[in-house]
Amino acid sequence: MSQYKSEFLHELSWRGFIKQMTHEAELDAYCASGTPVAYIGFDATADSLHVGHLMSIMMLRIFQRHGGRPITLMGGGTTKIGDPTDKEKSRPLLTNDQINANIAGIKKAFDPYINYAGPNGAIMANNADWLDKLGYIDVLRDIGVHFTINTMVKQDTVARRLEAEQPYTFLEFNYLLLQSYDFLELFRRHGCRLQLGGSDQWGNILGGADLIHKIEGQQAFGLTSHLITTASGAKMGKTVGGAVWLNAERKSPYEYWQFWRNTEDADVGRFMRFFTDLSQEEIVRFEALKGAEINDAKIALANAATALLHGDAAAQEAEAAAKAVFSAGASADALPTATVPHAELEAGLLVAAACTAAGLSKSNGEARRLIEQGAIKVNDEAVTDPNAKLWASDMKDGAIKLSAGKKRHALIKAG
Repeated sequence: MSQYKSEFLHELSWRGFIKQMTHEAELDAYCASGTPVAYIGFDATADSLHVGHLMSIMMLRIFQRHGGRPITLMGGGTTKIGDPTDKEKSRPLLTNDQINANIAGIKKAFDPYINYAGPNGAIMANNADWLDKLGYIDVLRDIGVHFTINTMVKQDTVARRLEAEQPYTFLEFNYLLLQSYDFLELFRRHGCRLQLGGSDQWGNILGGADLIHKIEGQQAFGLTSHLITTASGAKMGKTVGGAVWLNAERKSPYEYWQFWRNTEDADVGRFMRFFTDLSQEEIVRFEALKGAEINDAKIALANAATALLHGDAAAQEAEAAAKAVFSAGASADALPTATVPHAELEAGLLVAAACTAAGLSKSNGEARRLIEQGAIKVNDEAVTDPNAKLWASDMKDGAIKLSAGKKRHALIKAG
C-alpha cells in the first residue's frame, strides 16, 4: 500500500518513476489538493523529441490524469545557451531560425500524450517570452545575487569538465540561473510550484525552488525520475539506427513498434510501467510470463506504446506488417543464419561485414553502398552510416535480424 495521499505520487511510486523529491509530505499534500501545477522544460536542440524524453512526458501525462495542470515549457531562450548538464563538451550554438523550426517540430510530440483543453488543460509556454526581455544588469542584480560560485562549481558536470581540463564557458555557467528563473516566472504567471525532470536535472531544479523561496517567500517542489538504461546497460532510445524519434516523419510507426518489440526480456515489465497506460494488474500478469510467452508481453508492450503515440490503427498495422515479414512459412527459424564469434560482437562488428557474412551482399563495399542507399535495416531499423557497428547488446531473442530491402532477411547469431 502506497504511503502517498495523492494519486499522482501513488501511481509514480508503483510504476517506479521516483528517484528524488523535495519536502515529501508537503509535496504529497500539494498534489492531493485543488489543481496543482507542474512543468518540465524541453530545449529545442532537434526538430523532434525522442524516446529518451518519454519518461518526462509520461510523468506529465500521469500528473494530468490525476487532476494536475501540466506546463510544457519550450526552451526558446535557454536553447540559445544549451544545457551543459551531463555534457562533456559544449553544445554547438543554434540560430534563432533553427530553434524556432525545432520548436515547431517538437510541439507535435505532445498532443498524443497531453490534453491542452478542458478544466486542467495543459499550458504550452516558451521561455524566450521572458528571457529575451531580460537585461544583463537585471539578471546579475535580481537573479545572480542569489547564487554562489561555491555551490555552482560543485555540480557534477562542472567538476568533471574542470578535472578533464575541458572548457566550461561563462555562457554555460549561466544556464542554472536561467532555468531557475524559468521556475520563478512560471510560479508568478501560473502558480506553478512543482518542477519535474530526470535526475540529471536535480541541481537545476533545486536552484529554481530555492530562488522562489528567497524572492517570493513561498515553497516550491522538485521531483525527478530515474535515468533509464536497458538491462544490458545501453542508453535508452539509442540504437544502431540512431535515436528513436517520436515524430512519424523521423521514425515510422512500424519502426517505432519494432523498437518496443525488440525490448530485452528483462526490461519488458519495467518498460510497461514507464511507457504505457497498462494497469498494475495487467503488467503483473505479463511479468509472470516465462520462456517463449515473453514474446506475447513484448507484442503487448509494442502495441500499447505505439498506440499511445500513433493511435490504435497504426499499432495494429505495425503488428500485422511484422507478422507478414515471416508469412508463408518464412518463420524466424527458417531465415538464413550466420554465426560470428561472440567476441566480435562485444568489440563491435561492422554492419557491412555482417551483411556479407549473412549473404545479403557479395562484398563489404556493396554492403556499404546498400547502407548509404537506406536499403539495410538492423532489427527492422534503417541504418545509414556505412561505418555503423553491431554490438552484443543488439541481440534480440538470441539473434540480430538483418534486412536488405523488403524481402531479403537474415539472422546473425553469436557462437
